[in-house]
Amino acid sequence: MAAKKVLIVYAHQSSGSFNAAAKNAAVEVLTAQGCTVAVSDLYAMKFKATATAEDINGEVKNVDHFRYAEETKLAWEEGKLSADLTEEQHKLTEADLIIFQFPMYWFTVPAIMKGWMDRVLTLGFAYSQEKRYSQGVFKDKMAMLSFTTGSQESMFSADGINGDMNVTLWPLQNGILHYCGFQVLAPQIFWAPSHVAPEVRGAMLEGWRTRLQGLLGEKPLSFIPLDCFDKEKGYQLKPEVHEKHAAKEFGLTVGIHLGKALPPNNQIKAGV
Repeated sequence: MAAKKVLIVYAHQSSGSFNAAAKNAAVEVLTAQGCTVAVSDLYAMKFKATATAEDINGEVKNVDHFRYAEETKLAWEEGKLSADLTEEQHKLTEADLIIFQFPMYWFTVPAIMKGWMDRVLTLGFAYSQEKRYSQGVFKDKMAMLSFTTGSQESMFSADGINGDMNVTLWPLQNGILHYCGFQVLAPQIFWAPSHVAPEVRGAMLEGWRTRLQGLLGEKPLSFIPLDCFDKEKGYQLKPEVHEKHAAKEFGLTVGIHLGKALPPNNQIKAGV
């Protein structure tokens, strides 16, 4: 594997946590392979989670009706974004792979990490009307989620009380990562590490270390290319694509399921 640059966006308050151990394992294994690894430790950085006018140096264009996306796009073009955003955007620009390491809070990322996504992935820098999904700004980069859950795996199944984890991940992996163009690698899910024996946690970390050895060579998850949708008809799936899959048992993806059964493990495993 050729040397790559990796950014780990990390959100946990404790250096003694399982998330910290997973982050440290990634730094160690990837560095040993010749990668350059940067870590944005959001809690240690006291990263601001709220997207506000404070993210812009100087006056905003429309004080009476402040619109964050439009104002930060202008600020990005003019070099007037706040220093913390400029630094994170620089790290992201340099990286070939971004790993988001976090404990799942309320079926999504912690607020501080969502704030990183809200603030760093600004309009213009990370996406535009012309550059999104398969034609997105970061189509030559990879990204993945690596996280712990509080519930065991059975609870996140298609018939479990929490619902299908594939459905839970769709807004994050499609609506944020794929939307910005990233090649999305299958998530690394550590199921309820706080509720298992130490030796099981150790096995989880060893599994992660093993995966890290070939991580950058993995096949990404499958999403439907942007050119399969008709822009003139509100980005609806083109009739010929619809017809091609009409007789198939499963839908195309978790979100674009055509009213059919969801494709199994669409957001968890590549090539399934």
